Amino acid sequence: MILIDPPSVPRWDRWWSHLASDTGFAELHEFAQRTGLPSRGFDRDHYDVPQELYEAMVLAGAVPVPSRELVRRLRLAGLRRPKPSSAT
Repeated sequence: MILIDPPSVPRWDRWWSHLASDTGFAELHEFAQRTGLPSRGFDRDHYDVPQELYEAMVLAGAVPVPSRELVRRLRLAGLRRPKPSSAT
């Protein structure tokens, strides 16, 4: 299933959502390609989606979920790829 969380991450003068799949990366990349998301928006386990495209993603079939639920579902599916922690 394709999931999207609310636009809640501020960056580059915009708000961003995360688009992910709890099924597999093939499903996620196919959805992104079909909806016109650029491949540069892929970040380890999700696509970054600007706020202005949120509704279009939902209309295309992405299921809105809270951010914590999106991460929980990625973990349950074994698809979560967190950023490596940086040693200081």
